[in-house]
Amino acid sequence: MTALPIAETQEGDVSAYIPTNIISITDGQIYLQSELFFQGQRPAVDVGISVSRVGGNAQTKAVKKAVGSLRLDLAQYREMEVFMQFASDLDETTRKQLFYGQGLMHLLRQPQYSPYTQAEEVVILVSALGHALADVPPAETDSFAREMLAYFHENHAPLLDEIESTGALSQGTTEDILRAAKKYCEIKKAL
Repeated sequence: MTALPIAETQEGDVSAYIPTNIISITDGQIYLQSELFFQGQRPAVDVGISVSRVGGNAQTKAVKKAVGSLRLDLAQYREMEVFMQFASDLDETTRKQLFYGQGLMHLLRQPQYSPYTQAEEVVILVSALGHALADVPPAETDSFAREMLAYFHENHAPLLDEIESTGALSQGTTEDILRAAKKYCEIKKAL
């Protein structure tokens, strides 16, 4: 039997009696934030406090390896974003980290009714977490990713087929993805 308990917290207080009891009897929790929803992030999951005891086991080896530091990078970005509201002067390193985090948040938005295949997800995640898309403005990241995937389908279809059929991601495949993503970025810059 499967149950899906849903609890609304008051002002985000996840340490209250009812949420902690729900947490103790479930295999994980997803925290949705209205702030993220109104910013256009769908699903509006707060990765900093969402937990899954099953998550990694439900992923293929390729996706699990591609995800790498995504959760940590997004949690750091969210913390920095909150801090940024109070800071008036940001150093260049902080600015780059915020830019990178905003790009990651945009990449996690998939077009409605058009989910990515496993191989496409892996290509996007490896490219983003490998900083191949570092110079792409966050607002353009989702359209850039779709165009990059079209490039991969045209020029690197065997790579996508390998990921899709094996469900695995070798070091060589990761390097091939990063090389192709960087080449695509160079092509786009030249246009």
